Amino acid sequence: MREAFHDQLDAIFVDLATMCGQVETAVNRATASLMSGDAAIAEEVISADRAIDANRERVEDNAFALLSLQQPVAGDLRVVVSALRMVSELERMGDLSVHVAKIARLRVPNIAVPESIQDTVVKMAETAEDMVRRVKAIIADRDVEAAIELGRDDEVMDQLRRKSFAELLGDDWQHGVEAAVDIALLGRYYERIADHAVSVANRVIFVVTGEQVSRADR
Repeated sequence: MREAFHDQLDAIFVDLATMCGQVETAVNRATASLMSGDAAIAEEVISADRAIDANRERVEDNAFALLSLQQPVAGDLRVVVSALRMVSELERMGDLSVHVAKIARLRVPNIAVPESIQDTVVKMAETAEDMVRRVKAIIADRDVEAAIELGRDDEVMDQLRRKSFAELLGDDWQHGVEAAVDIALLGRYYERIADHAVSVANRVIFVVTGEQVSRADR
């Protein structure tokens, strides 16, 4: 009975890693739509979010079933509760990718990101996607060392966010208020994707070690 229970726990983590892969694709495609002004790609991202939502429901249903039928305690309870929190974070990352795609769609046939700041936005997008890719492996392997490293590397995103604000507020900004609002929102969306990735990684640390980790501990 306990072996079957742990197999079910492992299956939940497989589903979480799969969902993280879907989020990785969403971030990648949302950025592609943003930088190309391609409405079709943006619509693809928006439509694909339904699959991420469906996966969240499946993970939640399986986790709640384990809670009600198996009544786990101690370490097993920690795993199930953490999985419920992680799936919520992953769904939110997918939602943020949709927000990026909606900005892209809103500005079609134009490109929402002015050329002068494209390099910074692309670096933010690449950083966010890389963090999602890494957290997928962290979930699959329950890799504590990689989770700790991911949290430390989050400073890269913070630096890019500060750089984007400096460019928006600089005297050289000539793209108007509308573009400034778009860039401010995009920076926030990519930053939050990275923050959620770190939060998921921290929850993996908690699952494995039982120790709570905050950003102040990094």
